Amino acid sequence: MSEAHAQSIRQRLRAVPETPGVYLLRDASGQVIYVGKAIRLRDRLRNYFTPGYGQTARLAELLNRVFDFEVVQAANEVEALILECNLIKHYRPRFNIRLKDDKNYLYLKLPLREEFPRVHYTRRIQNDGAQYFGPYTSAQSLRSTVKSLRQLLPFRTCSDDIFKQHKVCLDFHIRRCPGPCEGRVDRASYGSRIREVGLFMEGRSDMLTKRLRDRMEQSAETLDFENAARFRDQLAAMEKIADRQKVLTHSRDDEDLVAYARQGRHVYVEVAYVRQGKLIGHDGHALEGAGEAGEGELLRGFLLQYYASATHIPRRILLPGPVDEPTLVQEWLASRRQGAVKLEVPQRGRRRQLVQQLSDTAAGELTQLRIQADYDRSRTEPMLAALAEALELDEPPRRIECYDISNIQGQSAVGSMVVFEDGRPRSDHYRNFRIKATPGPNDFAMLQEVLRRRFERLELSLRRSDSGDGGALPAGTADDSFSSRPDLVLIDGGKGQLSAAMEVLEEVGFADIPTFGLAKEHEWLFAPGRSEPIVQEHDSGGMFLVQRVRDEAHRFAITHHRKTRTKRALSSPLDSVEGVGPARKRALLRTFGSLQGLREASLEDIVQVGVPERVALRLKELV
Repeated sequence: MSEAHAQSIRQRLRAVPETPGVYLLRDASGQVIYVGKAIRLRDRLRNYFTPGYGQTARLAELLNRVFDFEVVQAANEVEALILECNLIKHYRPRFNIRLKDDKNYLYLKLPLREEFPRVHYTRRIQNDGAQYFGPYTSAQSLRSTVKSLRQLLPFRTCSDDIFKQHKVCLDFHIRRCPGPCEGRVDRASYGSRIREVGLFMEGRSDMLTKRLRDRMEQSAETLDFENAARFRDQLAAMEKIADRQKVLTHSRDDEDLVAYARQGRHVYVEVAYVRQGKLIGHDGHALEGAGEAGEGELLRGFLLQYYASATHIPRRILLPGPVDEPTLVQEWLASRRQGAVKLEVPQRGRRRQLVQQLSDTAAGELTQLRIQADYDRSRTEPMLAALAEALELDEPPRRIECYDISNIQGQSAVGSMVVFEDGRPRSDHYRNFRIKATPGPNDFAMLQEVLRRRFERLELSLRRSDSGDGGALPAGTADDSFSSRPDLVLIDGGKGQLSAAMEVLEEVGFADIPTFGLAKEHEWLFAPGRSEPIVQEHDSGGMFLVQRVRDEAHRFAITHHRKTRTKRALSSPLDSVEGVGPARKRALLRTFGSLQGLREASLEDIVQVGVPERVALRLKELV
């Protein structure tokens, strides 16, 4: 940090308000590396720019990287805590404790406002009046639960397009769906069924069992023995499922148990769900950024991240130890639950034993994850070493980037960039490029456009870091993937594609990055300036890794190309007319039937549909 920049930081620190709020710490490339909350922002931020403040290796590393900051004021400490939680989820800073891959967690959605709701899986919670259950880290576990539930309480899972065909499918015939598409069940009965599904997912099996028993007895009293038998079978199935739920406590309250295990810098947290005294399930979560964090900080970070997206917050949460800022965390949980929440650390008795058992479970899960990671590493390290030897690299390439182009005669052209780190896919660093400037079917020019856009972003990031500029990056440039320098670049193609790629790399100043082309016909690798290809054994570890990276780039490009092509195929000339949105487009096609009908319509006919005259004139000109 230059003296001028340090002086600027000192002056800005004096202007920081002494109010509650959130602060964001950035590194020299502009990336947010830590988000924190403070009762008095100025006092807290001064610590980060005071020599000798770091007490742990983790904090010392953070302070060594801090280059700039920004603050966001809040009305009070609870509001600051909510903002801190949201910003951590958005930026995923490397020094904050955060759930690993939380964007991939699965939820079960019950859209209660629909006439015949479709129960389905989703990875996003929306404020649409639906009922959500989750998050679940194990998709297999959730799908298994739903499979068992459909045998007991059949419901529809088909898409709306299939449902609108008004024809029952196989699910109806194997008694997994009551057939609402053909009117085999009325709306009231189906709605009652969906509410019962919700009760089951909430762990209220006792309440559901009581309902089924009452219906069975009522049907028997009215001599409706057919329905009584059906309710009897459902009751038996429900009691069989309920028997799997282990009775843990004599309390009828809802509780969550939280425990964790730690091995070095790796942390794994288990959450067990207790509903009406019964264990109805548990889930595990790997943490990132925990490092050397103390127990209180670790538990606080997990509770904020986990319950920010949880669909149910119980009255009581049992913890293995005290959490940092317990009163504030309880207030935040209570605001999310809209009811009191109590954090407890049981010291003895049955609850303490349960938390310890959950800690043992977390330790076992973490051991399994570490064994798998070590196994993966033992497989990938020899591959990387073999690849480095074959390509005459100084050391095994930690970060590999591969580029591919996909198009049909220049139409719907896209480029892909896939990233492998330590021999494994880094999917959050994958990037797609929509080809903008290249006219016609010119794969070489398209490849150059993609590489130029990618490496100009890298050059901009490095230039900013070297200059010590503390300002923010231009919009759209703060990207972890684009600001990371690859150790190896692979191009899907032969000598022609490689030559085109090297022109761009020399142009932007990155010709020193080892770059090779992989021709698919013979699986040969081509190097710049060498006429003869590099031929590896087809069963060698290095060749296997190269092919895997290339195939992943091809798959990623093809997938995006299909989406782009489909979107283009479904587009209409109406989409290009200013003033015609989706609703007006539907109204026009509904009235005139097709574009041909619209062409034949008079200006007055179009205006009568509710289209302004100036928009109607544009339609007649363009359609």
